[in-house]
Amino acid sequence: MELFVQRGHYLSYESVLKQGITLGFTTRHGGVSSYPKDAFNMARYIDDAPENITQHQNILAEEIGISRHQWVFPIQTHGHTVVEITAADQGKNIDELSDDVLYGVDGMYTYDMDTVLTMCYADCVPIYFYSAKHHFIGLVHAGWRGTVQQIVYELIKQFPHEMSDLHVVIGPATSNAYEINDDILSKFKQLPVDVTPMIDTRDNDRHGIDLKQINKQLCIYYGIPETNIYCTEHATSEELDRFFSYRVEKGKTGCMLAFISQSSEGAKNQNVS
Repeated sequence: MELFVQRGHYLSYESVLKQGITLGFTTRHGGVSSYPKDAFNMARYIDDAPENITQHQNILAEEIGISRHQWVFPIQTHGHTVVEITAADQGKNIDELSDDVLYGVDGMYTYDMDTVLTMCYADCVPIYFYSAKHHFIGLVHAGWRGTVQQIVYELIKQFPHEMSDLHVVIGPATSNAYEINDDILSKFKQLPVDVTPMIDTRDNDRHGIDLKQINKQLCIYYGIPETNIYCTEHATSEELDRFFSYRVEKGKTGCMLAFISQSSEGAKNQNVS
């Protein structure tokens, strides 16, 4: 059953709301950017007017009930660096980007309440982590490079508790329409999980790959119970009426925003065993 539900300009993962967690992923329509007309682009690093992104941030902030000045945004470089975020980082790279602030970061986690972790996507895999019991949330950006570099493991290593307390949500990303060549395939075959079921060889040097499922298998390999992992069926490359897709649209497109936070009020009101 699909657990992401459309709420305004974003998909909401409803299962965590009672735990005081806001977890979502924006969609492409209802904005003022030209990707094409009326696109809800959330990325400052592409050719778009800065005021458009600020307007979209304000719209989303009102919809989720969390000021954009509580958000944190890293400069992603398709690596596997994961950093801890604190409340002192709120607002970084939100009004404007700075190459010397959170540069080269593709994974974040925090124990601080009311701090929103955000990253942009347009086919790569958004992977959310949360443990309401331990007031822990995390977010990673996993394209093929991040997957090969096992960025999920870099995040999981930062959680010093029982793996049974950690939950994972794998959000909308490309389907196995995403293709890699023989050289990249050889890198995937070096992973500690069997990627064969996630590979669809179509021709010489052409292999479809399911990045969502490979990251799921890596999470299981590193100890997270499969019952704690939810993987959406939404696919960015197959649903251009709802999402941007960098590969399908050949780079001439916008980006969605993944976000996760835990509310201090929500945490206070819940009783997590």
